[in-house]
Amino acid sequence: MKIYIDTLGCAKNEYDSQVLAASLIDRGCVITDDANEADVLIVNTCGFINDAKKESIERILQLSEEYIGRKKLVVTGCLSERYHKELAEEIPEVDMFFGVNDYDSIPDILLGEGTEKLKQANGPAAQSNDYVGDLLDELPYRKRDFLQYDTKEYGHYGYLKIAEGCNNACSFCAIPLIRGSYRSKKIEDCIKEAEDMAAAGIKELILIAQDTSQYGRDLYGEYRLPELLRRLCGIEGIEWIRLMYVYDNSITDELIDVIANEDKICKYIDMPIQHISDNVLHRMRRQSTGGSIKSVILKLRERIPDVHIRTTLLVGFPGESESDLAELLEFIDTSDIDRLGAFAFSDEEGTPSFELDGKVGDDEASARRDLVMEHQLAISEKLNEAKIGNVYEVMIDGRLELDAGDDLKVYEARTRYDAPEIDCSVTVFSKNYLKPGDIVNVRITEAYEYDLEGMQI
Repeated sequence: MKIYIDTLGCAKNEYDSQVLAASLIDRGCVITDDANEADVLIVNTCGFINDAKKESIERILQLSEEYIGRKKLVVTGCLSERYHKELAEEIPEVDMFFGVNDYDSIPDILLGEGTEKLKQANGPAAQSNDYVGDLLDELPYRKRDFLQYDTKEYGHYGYLKIAEGCNNACSFCAIPLIRGSYRSKKIEDCIKEAEDMAAAGIKELILIAQDTSQYGRDLYGEYRLPELLRRLCGIEGIEWIRLMYVYDNSITDELIDVIANEDKICKYIDMPIQHISDNVLHRMRRQSTGGSIKSVILKLRERIPDVHIRTTLLVGFPGESESDLAELLEFIDTSDIDRLGAFAFSDEEGTPSFELDGKVGDDEASARRDLVMEHQLAISEKLNEAKIGNVYEVMIDGRLELDAGDDLKVYEARTRYDAPEIDCSVTVFSKNYLKPGDIVNVRITEAYEYDLEGMQI
């Protein structure tokens, strides 16, 4: 059986698709990147915000129109977990719906086994496991077979999901409704998975979870991220280790020390703060204040002088006043955050913020987001210009088909301070033939708002 998997949303969804692909491969299926030659089409959906929901539904409808009656169509992931009944009624062309805790059931059911787990969905079509599955006591270990299924253009970096779910209960977030409470993966399983990734040639290990800083607290009764990082640093073949989704209120002195002292750990931390106004943070039910966020940033910069901080902001939240927005813009203008992205508030039913007063209109929320990014554009350009003349270690991501003359080859690369797909890239000019995953030194010669150029030295 040939399977096509279309993954929408974040890196955590991509990881889930790899877990599913490994299990399907283990059962004798073949994963293909060509929907035309597949027997089964699987859409792994995102349901975090309205734009993501719309994208997922449009993709489901597109595939159902193109292949109706010719291929089996399966929908899984966050949107399916949250709205499986509604989807089954509105899109009867879908053959099966699964949730985020059902990846281990999909292979058996697709291969004609385990059908007792299915229930009939409402409507004339399709079968569906029309229930929210029990939370998994142990997170699935991604077998080495997943490496036969390359969901990315590049095979030299990979994501390691160290936990599932979330306990933070932010008022705007539907993740706990979708993925449940926080559950850490065992340290031994994380290490084994990372060893398999290194053996397959992956050089950059990117740690992900809804909140990586909480790792181990549920399983071991204490924060164990520093210990996990130390052990991952001992794996031969792994050159860079990157931390994503680290909440500021759980950044301990021990964690800072590990980042500062371990050469393999990129001096980069993704810390989604959402806002800086105490009024908005309180309404968001965040466990931070503007003052505590600034203190953490100061501590990180004092103890890790070359640290690059990435953050995400949420604007247009109910009750966000003009003064709240002004405070946020002042923070952006004065804090020199290295990497910053912004989202407009998405009103999600079932979340506490859905019931809040003081709603900001969609157009106004989008305008505030655009204003935030205008301010950040100037900061990013200033910080990039300061890099001109400096030499940085970069990882090659791929070759660019550009004619540079003088027998120069052109490559796309990243510094240690940039995560793939979301941060700055470096256009590298070199006389050498390089391949993805190569790490070389580059002197920066040009800077733009979000990207850099340089020559290999």
